[in-house]
Amino acid sequence: MVSLAGGAHAVDAPEGTVKAQHGDWQVVCKEPPPGAKNGVCALVQSVTAEDKNNIGLTVYFQKFSNGTRVLRVFAPLGVLLPPGLGLKIDDKDVGHAPFLRCHSFACYAQVVVEDSLIQQLKTGKTAIFIIFQTEEAGIGIPISLKGFAEALDELK
Repeated sequence: MVSLAGGAHAVDAPEGTVKAQHGDWQVVCKEPPPGAKNGVCALVQSVTAEDKNNIGLTVYFQKFSNGTRVLRVFAPLGVLLPPGLGLKIDDKDVGHAPFLRCHSFACYAQVVVEDSLIQQLKTGKTAIFIIFQTEEAGIGIPISLKGFAEALDELK
């Protein structure tokens, strides 16, 4: 999944089948799990920091059948966990989320997405996710919001 040699790297392409591309966002779907009627789809974008090609993020936006919307961001191993993950949209602070867990390939933060954040994601141009490698050094990784609104419509 991720090369661990030489430090932290972006998470590779998402598992599943790409059903559509809207701007910079992919709609990726997996087959339904045993006993379920419907497959699981998510909006996905993977990027690498412009100035540090060994640091990247994969962002998943998923809507569950109960209506809950979740934003899950996978960051490379080696990120500093206590500061969590920061988010700005079009240079406005949105907030931060703690990292919940690390796997063998990445660490992730996850938040339930409220309507106000949905609107910011739909109308914004750029989201910047901020991770820390040291307490002093935050790295802002831009994620394009081009196509997010159209891709979101496909999840409904």
